[in-house]
Amino acid sequence: MRDDETRYEAVSSRDARFDGEFFFAVTTTGIYCRPSCPAVTPKRANVRFFPSAAAAQAGGFRACRRCRPDAVPGSAAWNVRADLVGRAVRFIGDGVVDREGVAGLARRLGYSTRQVQRQLTAELGAGPVALARARRAHTARVLLQTTELPVTELAFAAGFASIRQFNDTMREIYAATPRELRAAAPHGPARSGTRRAADGPAPHGIPLRLAHRGPYAATALFDFLATKAVPGIEETVGPRGRRTYRRTLRLSYGTAIAEVDEATGGPPRRRTGEPGRTPEGGGWLECRLRLTDPRDLATAVERLRRLFDLDADPYAVAERLGGDPLLGPLVAARPGLRSPGAADPEELAVRTVLGGPPERAAELVAAHGKPLDAADGGLTHVFPAPGALLSAEVPAPVRALCAALADATLDLGAGADRAAAVHVLRTLPGVGARAVGHLRMRALGDPDAGPDGAPEAWRPWRAYALHHLWSAGLVPPGEFALPAPATG
Repeated sequence: MRDDETRYEAVSSRDARFDGEFFFAVTTTGIYCRPSCPAVTPKRANVRFFPSAAAAQAGGFRACRRCRPDAVPGSAAWNVRADLVGRAVRFIGDGVVDREGVAGLARRLGYSTRQVQRQLTAELGAGPVALARARRAHTARVLLQTTELPVTELAFAAGFASIRQFNDTMREIYAATPRELRAAAPHGPARSGTRRAADGPAPHGIPLRLAHRGPYAATALFDFLATKAVPGIEETVGPRGRRTYRRTLRLSYGTAIAEVDEATGGPPRRRTGEPGRTPEGGGWLECRLRLTDPRDLATAVERLRRLFDLDADPYAVAERLGGDPLLGPLVAARPGLRSPGAADPEELAVRTVLGGPPERAAELVAAHGKPLDAADGGLTHVFPAPGALLSAEVPAPVRALCAALADATLDLGAGADRAAAVHVLRTLPGVGARAVGHLRMRALGDPDAGPDGAPEAWRPWRAYALHHLWSAGLVPPGEFALPAPATG
């Protein structure tokens, strides 16, 4: 998708594989869309292309109400790239600009604000403020259409500095007032909320659809999470194929309980000769979030997206690995296999260094975790922050890890410098190569984390190659090793 003519071909065929990779806008309507928008394809002369939704919005275009381009999966390129732009996009998605401003983002990246602004604008057509603004607007639309939060409270929860800024942004991006957006909710006015009634059951939570592109091997991913679930903070309930993964989250402003369903949703597959839908399509995972503070919504969603690897590009993975003699049959047998990330990288680091079965981490949670106000099914606690474990009776390697996390010597956050983090991990006592590889893959979300000696042809998707080897039983689960060569 390096030239506009090829992009226009993707738009003409409504190719969902490129949703989130670029956006197109129609000059005669003032609307921007995702490539798979079902509307009539506009004339080429009336189409402009943008690398991000924020760039389209900055160009004066409004989001299409049919295809909702602001809700598409993000580009997989930002997970692959370890440069300034890739790290900045991940930081912005995690809410750093909303919480710390552009200066805080630049400080985390180790560059000046001018350099960050220049490089983001050059590649994405929008700077950090515009990218964060697009994120806030999407969060606000979700809250408007899925909760009954008062509009004033909702505006600040989405990260806006004033009601006027909120109203102006929503009218500019969606061509509707906040009240009109709420009235246009798919199932009428929202009925879910984020507060527990004093004498009633817990609210159902904010319902969300976590979009993904292409096929999604949900069963394999839920199997993976079920085997590693730590009692007290995680559980998987329901029959295989229709399970719900539930967990607690420690967030910037409060805590949350998240539920994600195994069954995937999406448009029906196209029959031969039927126009208007792509056979590969995409889909979503149904999710519900109960937040103690609605300001955490966007960050919670972003962390679930990383856990479930929802911004992956299964087409690029299959293209690279499908021709390999060893991996080709595995990729064909398990289309859409994902490489799970982490909802809380610091939590995963402690669990990994602690080692042992999930029950061992459960003992740590019971002793030092923050109890929920009331147990919710099997969920009773939030995993302890690293600082809370510094004076606890934990193994020395765990204490050293928590000290490095607490004083920011080690950063495992969304936009962390992966090379620097791996270097620090290797210097910590009791942290072996297997633990470093596991954390590079899951906590740091590196899609190229894989076994030493893996073929160069597998790059940059060696993490997916390893998951295929694990799923096929060719490598023991959790081991970072290549299968032994066949002997004659």
